[in-house]
Amino acid sequence: MGFFLQLTDAIAARHSLLVTGLDPNPEMLQSWALRRGMAGRSFLSQARHWIKAVIEATSDHVCAYKPSLGFYQALGPIGLELLREVRELVPLGTPLIVDAKHGDLNSSSALANYLFRELGADAVTLSPLPGQDIAAPFLLHPDKAVVVTCHSSNPAAREFQHHPNEVDPLFLRIVREAQRWGTPEQLLLEVGTSDPAILARVRAVAPERFLILRSLWAEEDRLDALLEAGLSDAADGLLLPLPQNLLVEDDTEERAAQLKARIEAHRQTRLRRDSDDRCSLWLPAATTAEPMERLILDLFDLGCLLFGEYKQASGAIFNYYIDLRQIISDPNLFHRVLHAYATRLAELRFDRIAGIPYGALPTATGLSLQLHKPLIYPRKEVKAHGARRLIEGDFQEGETAVVVDDILISGGSVLEGIAKLESSGLKVSDVVVFIDHGATADHDGRGRLEAAGYRLHPVLHIDRITEVLLQAGRLSAAQAASLSQDQAAIATRTPC
Repeated sequence: MGFFLQLTDAIAARHSLLVTGLDPNPEMLQSWALRRGMAGRSFLSQARHWIKAVIEATSDHVCAYKPSLGFYQALGPIGLELLREVRELVPLGTPLIVDAKHGDLNSSSALANYLFRELGADAVTLSPLPGQDIAAPFLLHPDKAVVVTCHSSNPAAREFQHHPNEVDPLFLRIVREAQRWGTPEQLLLEVGTSDPAILARVRAVAPERFLILRSLWAEEDRLDALLEAGLSDAADGLLLPLPQNLLVEDDTEERAAQLKARIEAHRQTRLRRDSDDRCSLWLPAATTAEPMERLILDLFDLGCLLFGEYKQASGAIFNYYIDLRQIISDPNLFHRVLHAYATRLAELRFDRIAGIPYGALPTATGLSLQLHKPLIYPRKEVKAHGARRLIEGDFQEGETAVVVDDILISGGSVLEGIAKLESSGLKVSDVVVFIDHGATADHDGRGRLEAAGYRLHPVLHIDRITEVLLQAGRLSAAQAASLSQDQAAIATRTPC
């Protein structure tokens, strides 16, 4: 899952715009360590305990973590090892933004490889002064992001960043120029200020960008004014740091929760106020169905589930047929299906996405674009002309491919595709399908895959689909029974 999707998911899940800095500053840690009886320990030991304590206290209340690279570099090799520990401690799915303020062109490619590939960071802060070339090596990693610093809160910097005049100062020129370097999903802006007027000027020039506020050393009396100035039209787009003084107190978790609630209350007030100024849009009555249930109902309403006698690709005759190919003609529904797939894929490690032809190729293509992972696919039949490739798409021997298919019944086409991938030098461990038909008297796709050493990750199970449709009144009892009449006692339910 790419940085931007991770960030927006974390914001939505935790209802938070807060970011936690993880800077082992000796001046800050001294009092914290003293209160905990750690004054006699090495600074590295103090820093390790403090980082762990801060992450545990804030993980439910922030949407990202932001360690400053300089503090870790200052500790030498052990500092970089400590940074690796930070990466391991930050919860899966929470973005890690390394605050590097990098500005050296010669080392940019090497740093991008270290931060994004070796460390596993999700974004990095950059100095804008070298121009677009400073961002290019980092933007070559499409699932990552850069954060360009456009304003500093340091009083001595005013001489430069407000030059030549207040009408068109340098910092606003940086904002305008930096937006040309990458999309809103790839490039964010960092604004060091506690002045709402400066933040408002940046927001006016960059209405669609995410802004990261910095240099809040204590709880701001002007928080509401900063939110009013920096929030986007959608009442988001502004990330605020947890004040530094909160991170060395004994009640960090409680105060982080209070600050999150205060920000969320302001956001909701802003949304209500803005809605009063807009034309109301009619929407259908709210449903209590969770997203996956809603998706099942919409798939049924689109006509993806048909009843009758249908011959499956495996040769079996079922009294129903699931036709997922209609999804690609409904962009909104297709996007939701891709997002459901992406949730399963986020748990896995792989280099390339391999779609099983032909039904899964549109899905695999969409996932490749959404997750910024290269697409390959095993040919169903090898051409007698041209390059006669067994696998279409570029890959390197030894890379790991995750196999994507639409429906698993017997597992024959999946295993056939895997055999072609592995014979070409690729590694395969995981298979992701949208629907697992489950085990029947004649077909047990999951069992065949597991017996061959592969892990199955279904988005939905046929039992779950039947249950939701029956409860919603979309199926009669007879139709529901026909969906499950071939299920054998060996069938196992897979949670959605």
